[in-house]
Amino acid sequence: MTQKTKKVMAHTRYKNADGVGVVGTTTVLNRLSKPALVPWANKLGLEGIAVGKYVDEKASIGTLAHEMIHCMLKNEEADTSDYSQNQIDLALNSLKSFDNWYKGSDLKPVLLEEQLVSEELQYGGSIDCYGVIKDGTRVLVDFKTGKGIYNDMAYQLSAYANLLEENGYPVDLAMILNIPRVDAEDFAIRRWTNLTLHFNIFKCMLDVYKKEKKLKKDGVSPKVEMREDFTSIVDPSRHHSDREEEKGAVHERV
Repeated sequence: MTQKTKKVMAHTRYKNADGVGVVGTTTVLNRLSKPALVPWANKLGLEGIAVGKYVDEKASIGTLAHEMIHCMLKNEEADTSDYSQNQIDLALNSLKSFDNWYKGSDLKPVLLEEQLVSEELQYGGSIDCYGVIKDGTRVLVDFKTGKGIYNDMAYQLSAYANLLEENGYPVDLAMILNIPRVDAEDFAIRRWTNLTLHFNIFKCMLDVYKKEKKLKKDGVSPKVEMREDFTSIVDPSRHHSDREEEKGAVHERV
């Protein structure tokens, strides 16, 4: 008899070995600018579609599809009671697409939906699937349900690969599976054997996140002094150096 698994929480809280909360990978990457979303959201608005509801609907389908895939791999039954019939049907489409790929993949899962933390860098993440294929290659697999695989997704993948490596699970190959929900979407796979540059970018973003959080915690904000002519000075000494720096930048561009 299969077990029934409850709906997975969309946002996971990660804690280090001392029980202190650490930031999640997706929270760090949410700070990444995505200018392409602006015309996309505008297009939805012109079509009379509420962007917020649309995004929530797609996210719910993606969450359920992930849950169904994990449950299938663990021989468990997913709890769909919190979802609409349309969401269930679309998630089932994703499950069927994944199952077709999985049967020919020779992948043997070792970790599924595993929450890991980097004690060195103090961040966490949830691994969709880590396993081994017949030739001994150790594989990280991340599931996506959408219309494509985008470059910034590799930053997330690199962060997950580091979490695995740091916790004793070597990664020879990392891949993203884009699993369609409808016929108009394509099943796609992208593979990486080296994510060093992507991880360097992630570490920079993590550093920015932590510094911004510290500034907010410390309540640091520039002092603004207003002149009688209503121009402002943030810091007189800094004001001069900034102008010199700006001249240098202009000179370099010339």
